[in-house]
Amino acid sequence: QVQLVESGGGLVQAGGSLRLSCTASGTAFILSMGWYRQALGKQRELVASIFYDNNTAYAESVKGRFTVSRDGARNTVALQMNSLKPEDTAVYFCNALQMGREYWGQGTQVTVSS
Repeated sequence: QVQLVESGGGLVQAGGSLRLSCTASGTAFILSMGWYRQALGKQRELVASIFYDNNTAYAESVKGRFTVSRDGARNTVALQMNSLKPEDTAVYFCNALQMGREYWGQGTQVTVSS
C-alpha cells in the first residue's frame, strides 16, 4: 500500500509559477510517478509523468512550461509550473504506479487568475 502526500498549489496570477510536491510512503520500488489534473466538468488528464529511469512524458498543453522531476531515493516527485495560464486551473493529483497498482493523492487545487 502506498500513500501519497501532496503539497503546494494555491492561487497565482497568469504568467506566474507554482511548484507541487508529492511524497510516497515507504521505500519500495515505484515504477512511475506523476501528476494528473481535473478541471471542473472535465475528465482527469495526464499532465506529466516520470519513470524510474527518468524518462518523462508531458501533455502537449504544458510542454515547455512545466517540468517534472523525481528523487527516487526519497520517492518524491515535483512539478514546476511556469508561465501558468487560466486554463491550467484544476485540481492536481499525484499518481504512482507500483507492482501493477495505481495510487492517487488527495488532490491539490491550482487556480490561475487572468
